[in-house]
Amino acid sequence: RDFEEITSYDLPEGFTGDLRPYQKSGYDWLRFLNEYHLGGCLADDMGLGKTIQTLALLLSRKESGTGGPSLLVMPVSLLYNWANEAEKFAPSLRLLVYAGTGREKKTGRFEDYDLVLTSYGIVRLDIDILRLFRFDYVILDESQAIKNPGSITTQAVQQLNSRYRLILTGTPLENSAMDLWSQMTFINPGLLGNKSFFQKNYLAPIEKNRDEKAIQRLYATIKPFILRRHKSQVAEFLPEKTESIHFSTMTDDQAELYEKTKSKFRNLILQHIENEGLAKSQIVLLQGLSQLRQLANHPRMIDSQYTGDSGKFRDVFHKMETALSENHKILIFSSFVRHLDLFRRKIEELGIQYAYLDGSTVKRAEEVQRFQENPDVRIFLISIKAGGVGLNLTSADYVFILDPWWNPAVEAQAVDRAHRIGQDKSVFIYKFITKNTVEEKILLLQSKKKALASELITTEEGFVKSLTNEDIMALVE
Repeated sequence: RDFEEITSYDLPEGFTGDLRPYQKSGYDWLRFLNEYHLGGCLADDMGLGKTIQTLALLLSRKESGTGGPSLLVMPVSLLYNWANEAEKFAPSLRLLVYAGTGREKKTGRFEDYDLVLTSYGIVRLDIDILRLFRFDYVILDESQAIKNPGSITTQAVQQLNSRYRLILTGTPLENSAMDLWSQMTFINPGLLGNKSFFQKNYLAPIEKNRDEKAIQRLYATIKPFILRRHKSQVAEFLPEKTESIHFSTMTDDQAELYEKTKSKFRNLILQHIENEGLAKSQIVLLQGLSQLRQLANHPRMIDSQYTGDSGKFRDVFHKMETALSENHKILIFSSFVRHLDLFRRKIEELGIQYAYLDGSTVKRAEEVQRFQENPDVRIFLISIKAGGVGLNLTSADYVFILDPWWNPAVEAQAVDRAHRIGQDKSVFIYKFITKNTVEEKILLLQSKKKALASELITTEEGFVKSLTNEDIMALVE
């Protein structure tokens, strides 16, 4: 009742970093939530320092003497990153990485630590043990991992026992408003009602009718518990970013194969829609679009016997060689591991050193370290799904996006690996698009669906579900 404004809190004495003004505001907000026993979602854009703000909060709990062991849950790929950052900014925090097959499954030992780092997979496996321990904080990083209320992961983390709860994510909504319900229910149970109440009062009106009043009501309810700052708001702390689209032309062989495949799929898709309806044709549509996207990149991705060239492949290599000759470091992102393989083989032929990361890479941390610290490793090939979040790659100043993703937000997250706090160089982003292909049409659809995408969808399936008959016709024309 007496609340007027958020207090400015002192930073913990053992904190070894500097917080920029907006990060200090974030820290103050986290302390405010703690004081009033509220759960919160720190949803700053990628690269704006959610990690450092959270570490400052946890260190303040240790120094106040009122805290206890806290649990931080994340995708397994981020364990190294968090351990590294904690050592750097909060060295007095006693840290335990609770992961791996050899982990000692005794929660009593948590009492000897201030912060326990673990993964969503381990929480799923060990929930019967973990739920018996009362933590000070349970914090979920990349909390979109619990967007599905029915998943085993969501059900497991809901059982964790703690005094306070926080979530960290750059994308609180990915597919549906239901993602938001699941995450807000974790931090503040009951705030948005139970699942059926939320579906009736928010989900149906927003997603079926685009009901503005329902959207405003939802945002008004959750606003006090979400802190989200966009890069545009803190631009003064970031170096300049220049984005450009590079249009490539298909070779004659490539164009011939593309047209032949497009005709085949257009007939197949239209026939399927006529017989089965739009909703049941999404798999066929996805398969067709995926093949056309790959042909626009390089026909060898779907036909190993293809001996011709690819216009885009040639253009990317030319741009890459120019950047290397000027001593730049480059991140190269693709949606397709096969596409990365083609570049990998060519780079190896030329004897160029590179780092590589896709979903099957085991030693992610070593690859990141090699790229960041070795001046001779100047190319990093990355699968956009495996490396689009959680990596700090500020030694790069060029970013190549090899194929357009359905939602620009996913591309933006990839760019944020380099264009983030700690970057001291201007960053140049090149998006490569093959003319007269489905890629060019995806660009148009991206802008057309921008409002919907920025609010609700960032996955392939979500994008396809949002397509109308007219959109599909435009894509396969």
